[in-house]
Amino acid sequence: MSGSDREVVAGLLGREPRGFEVAVRDRAGAPVVISNPPILSDCTPMPTRFWLVGSEIRAAVSRLESAGGVKEAEAAVDPVALEAAHARYAAERERHIPAGYVGAVPAGGVGGTRRGVKCLHAHLASYLVGADDPVGVLVAQRLSIDRNDFVVESA
Repeated sequence: MSGSDREVVAGLLGREPRGFEVAVRDRAGAPVVISNPPILSDCTPMPTRFWLVGSEIRAAVSRLESAGGVKEAEAAVDPVALEAAHARYAAERERHIPAGYVGAVPAGGVGGTRRGVKCLHAHLASYLVGADDPVGVLVAQRLSIDRNDFVVESA
């Protein structure tokens, strides 16, 4: 992570980030998704592995959420496929917990959700890094987002 990435991400979040890597960039090189470690430096568990930070895309998802997008996604997506997406997300996050770590660990699936849909932002971020996330697919379709328009750096 470069110093300029840290500054850009801090500006997008409106606060100093607590540990991250840029996971996805737009074609101009701007951060769109960051990946968080599952355990922050102060041992705080971080359930949200992938965080949508790009301002325009984040605002578009917020508008979708405020128009009932969470309920729409829950109604439209197969619950078995959603449960599988949560399990894959949790397993991916758990692979990054240091061996031998004995403190508190994050729980839940996408964005810490145990079931259903809580945050379209987290699902889209997961989808943009390459995950098989049916809610992320739905959000991308609704917003006419093609994940091939982005560059995955790390996941």
